[in-house]
Amino acid sequence: MATTEANNRVELVFSLFDANGNGVLDPGDFELMGRRVVEAVPEAGDGAKHRMLKAFQGYWDTLRTELDADGDGQVSPEEFNAIVLDPQRFDVTVDEFAEALAALGDPDGDGYVERPHFVALMTAIGFQRPNIEALFDAFEPVHGDRVPVVTWADGIRDYYRPEKSGIPGDHLTTGTDQ
Repeated sequence: MATTEANNRVELVFSLFDANGNGVLDPGDFELMGRRVVEAVPEAGDGAKHRMLKAFQGYWDTLRTELDADGDGQVSPEEFNAIVLDPQRFDVTVDEFAEALAALGDPDGDGYVERPHFVALMTAIGFQRPNIEALFDAFEPVHGDRVPVVTWADGIRDYYRPEKSGIPGDHLTTGTDQ
């Protein structure tokens, strides 16, 4: 059973992934979002950028395959909400997305994401600055105001788990219009 927090997280993600604002998810949304995200950390290597673009494409491919119930090449909010009810269908996709995004935030490859990179990436996705800062702080930054890559990747995975509540990712929905 999905928690209220999980439903709020999914609604927010849908609204952000609808990058062109047409009310449905389509391939153009993921191309646009992918470009925004990889441009957010210009010093990231080409391999990390390519992996992130592939992860966005994979995310769209999975959504289209798993959720486009009417076969129109778009995913409606109602179709997208199924991610909350059956996240196992998306585990591999979410894993790759989480790993790619967290790695993109670590351009020097030291295993840590520094606050400026985290903020840049999350802003590129469309999250609100106060929520981004609250999330970063909830990850309990260590020396040098950074969080381990694995902490962020695990936080992304948790964000998509319907049974989770009270997780750091819930900071992203606090004070947002749901």
